[in-house]
Amino acid sequence: MSEIIVVYDGQCELCKNSINWVSKKLAITALDFHTTDLARLNLSKEQCSKEVFALHEQLRLSGAQAVAFLLKARGNKFLAATISGLGPLSHFGYKWIASHRNTWPVKLLSHLIRINS
Repeated sequence: MSEIIVVYDGQCELCKNSINWVSKKLAITALDFHTTDLARLNLSKEQCSKEVFALHEQLRLSGAQAVAFLLKARGNKFLAATISGLGPLSHFGYKWIASHRNTWPVKLLSHLIRINS
C-alpha cells in the first residue's frame, strides 16, 4: 500500500489520541495542519480546522469518510462499514464531535482511545 497522509488538528486531544491509535497498526504520515505547508497538499487552514483529511493515491477524503477509510485500512472493517453505511448520520456525528470537543462525552471517548493505544 502506498503512503497514506492524514492531516489532523494536532491541538485536539481526541485527534492526537486517534492518530496514535491508528498508527499502532497502520503506517501513516500524520501532519498537524497548524505546522504543515497545506498549499502543497491543496488544502486550506479553513478546511483543516473543520475536519480530518486522509490522502491516498488519488483519494482525498475528509470527515467521517476519512475516518471510515482509515479504520478499514487499519483492519477495523466492521466499524468502517458501520460508519460508511450510516452515511449522513455519520457525517452529522462527526460534525457534532468536532464542534463539541470540550464536552464530557468527547473527553471520555478521547480517554478510551488513549488507554487502548
